Amino acid sequence: MESLKSLVDYGVIGLLILLSFVSIGVALERYMYLRRVELKAYKSRQELEIDLTRGLFVIASVASNAPYIGLLGTVLGIMLTFYTIGQEGLVDTKKVMVGLALALKATALGLLVAIPSSVLYNHLLRKIKGKLFLWEIENGR
Repeated sequence: MESLKSLVDYGVIGLLILLSFVSIGVALERYMYLRRVELKAYKSRQELEIDLTRGLFVIASVASNAPYIGLLGTVLGIMLTFYTIGQEGLVDTKKVMVGLALALKATALGLLVAIPSSVLYNHLLRKIKGKLFLWEIENGR
């Protein structure tokens, strides 16, 4: 069961931290791209939209899946706590609280990754819509 504790500590939480860096990295790249995009270089709205929305699915995927990954960590942490209680036969409050704290840490981190990713996605989507409207205005469509 020590491997399960390590899986929650390093696997689930490490994955969530990695996903947060990926989400922020993609968001920064997209934001910088949106600032320098030349609307006049595009002949069709579809071509522009494809270029503007490239990579946004990564941010949306992180935002939608991070809570589930945190929930997985919670389930694994609670399983670890119950296993510890079952193995020892006695209820040691300290070990129970440590296991539950580990479980709640995974949940909290899942939400801390999902919420900013969702905000970044919506912010970028709004900027993309603005660029598309500007293209339509400039091209009379």
